[in-house]
Amino acid sequence: MRKVLIPTKLDKFAADMLTDRGYNVILDAATPMEDLIKANPDTEVLIVRSEKVTPEVIDALPQLKLVVRAGAGFNTIDIKYARKRNVDVMNTPGANSNGVAEEVVALILAACRHVVAADISTREGKWEKSKFMGRELTGKTVGIVGLGHIGQLVVKRLSGFEVKVLGYDPFLAPAMANKLGVEMTTIEKIFSEADFITLHIPENDETRGMFNRPLFDMMKPGAMLINCARSGIINENDLRAAKAEKKIVFCNDVYPKDAEGPKTVADIADIMLPHLGANTVEANLNAARKSAEQTIAYFEQGVTSCVVNKALPDGLDAKYQQLAYVLTALCRAYLGAEHNPMRIETSFYGDLAKFSSWMAAPIAAGLMADYAQVDQGPKDAAAFFKNAGIELVNREVDNSKGYGQSMTIDLLAGRNPIHIAGARGTVTENRLMISRVNAYDNLYLEPTGHHLFVEYSDAPGVIGRIAGLLGEKNINIVDIRAPQDEKTGRSLTVVTTNVEVPEMLVEKIGEAVSAIRIFEFSCMA
Repeated sequence: MRKVLIPTKLDKFAADMLTDRGYNVILDAATPMEDLIKANPDTEVLIVRSEKVTPEVIDALPQLKLVVRAGAGFNTIDIKYARKRNVDVMNTPGANSNGVAEEVVALILAACRHVVAADISTREGKWEKSKFMGRELTGKTVGIVGLGHIGQLVVKRLSGFEVKVLGYDPFLAPAMANKLGVEMTTIEKIFSEADFITLHIPENDETRGMFNRPLFDMMKPGAMLINCARSGIINENDLRAAKAEKKIVFCNDVYPKDAEGPKTVADIADIMLPHLGANTVEANLNAARKSAEQTIAYFEQGVTSCVVNKALPDGLDAKYQQLAYVLTALCRAYLGAEHNPMRIETSFYGDLAKFSSWMAAPIAAGLMADYAQVDQGPKDAAAFFKNAGIELVNREVDNSKGYGQSMTIDLLAGRNPIHIAGARGTVTENRLMISRVNAYDNLYLEPTGHHLFVEYSDAPGVIGRIAGLLGEKNINIVDIRAPQDEKTGRSLTVVTTNVEVPEMLVEKIGEAVSAIRIFEFSCMA
C-alpha cells in the first residue's frame, strides 16, 4: 500500500479518492510539515500547495517517488535535486487559473467603487457618499501583460464590460489574439494608453523589476495597476514615487513571502490581499481532484504528462535538445520582436526523427526563455503551443540528402508578406554546430559566446567597418563568418566577440553599414 502524505490544507476529495483506490493517505494541515515527515519516512507520494520541498525534505523521505504540486507554479520545489534523486515532480496546470482571473476582475471593481473603504466608513455610521465617487469599467481600455492561460481567461471574464483590450505576449500567435479580440501591441503602448493594467508573467532573471519608473511615468493619471502574478516583477520604490505624482491605483495580491508580518507595499497598495488568487473552494477542489487523478494515472497507467522534471528518453543525446533550443532562439532573434511566429516547421534527419516530439519543449523554450528551466514532456509542450495558437508541423524528410543527425527549424510569421527565419544545425564532436541560417549556407558556426549578426546588401569594406567600430570600443573579435546569398546579392556577417555588444553600438553599426537586419545573440551552450 503506497503512502501519500498531504501536509497542507487541500480539499479532502484528494484523500478520499486515493483512499478508495487503496492508497494509505495522511491528510494533516495542522501538524508542522517537518514533524509529519519525521513521522512518515516511508512516504512515496507528497502532495503540497505552497509548501517548500527542499533537498532536506527529499532526503528525509528515502522512498519518495512523486511530488505533486496542487497548482501550476512549482518554484517552491527543488525540481533539479528531485531529478537527481530520481523523484518525479508533477504540477496541476489550469486548476487555479479561473480563480486568479476572477480575482483580477474583483479587484478592479472593488477599487473602482471604493468597496473596502466605503464599507468601513458606513459601518462606522458615516455617510460619505460624495467622498466615494467611483468610476465605471465599461468602455475603458484594459492592458494585459502576459496572455497565457490566466491572461486569456481575464480577457473572457472582462468581455461583458465591452472593454478594449491591449495585450502583450512575446509568443502568442496573431490568430489566437484575433480570436480573443485582443489588439497585440508593445508594453509601452499598454502603459501609456490603458486605464487598467494587469500583469500575468512569471518572475525570473529577465522579468524581475521590469515594471519600473519609465513605464510608470507613461501611465495615465489615476490609472490602475493590478499584480496577481509575482511580487518581484514590480520595482516597488519606482511605483511609490510614480504613485505620489500620478495617483496610480495599485491592487496587489502577491508578496516575496507568504507569511504574517508587515508588507513593504502597505503604503502604496490601495487594496492588498493575502495571496487569495487560487484560494477558492472551486480551485481547491480542482487542484485536489487533479492531484489525485494524476497520482493514480502515474502509478497505475504510467502517465507522466504533467511531470515537470522529466529525464530524457533512452537514445536521445541532450545536446540535440540543446541544439533545438539554440536554433529556435536564433530564429526568434532573426525575426525580431515585431513579428510573432504563428507556425513552426521542423525537419529531423537520421535517428532524430523518432525523437521529434521530445524537441517540442526546447523549441518552446527557445520562443520564451522561461518556459522550460528543466525539460518538459511532449504533451506539456503540445499544450503550450495549442494555448499560444502556434502551429507546430514536423515535415517528412529525405534522408538521402546526407544531412546525417541534423535538424532544421523554421519560424513563420505574418501573412502578407510572410516573414521566415530558418536554421539548420547538428552536433559534431560533442559540440553544437549551426550550418545554415536562412539562405546563408556553409556557416559552420559554433553557437557559444557572443555573436553579432549583420545582414546587408553585399558591398566592399563592410566587414572592415564593422570591425573598426568594434575595435573603437575595445571589443575583441574572436571569429568571423561571412556567407553570401548570390541570388539576392546579400551577405551575412557573424562576428563572435569576447563580450556582449552593447545595444547602442549595435544600432551604430547597423546605421554605418545600412544593415537589413542586425542583432546580438548570446549563447552559453
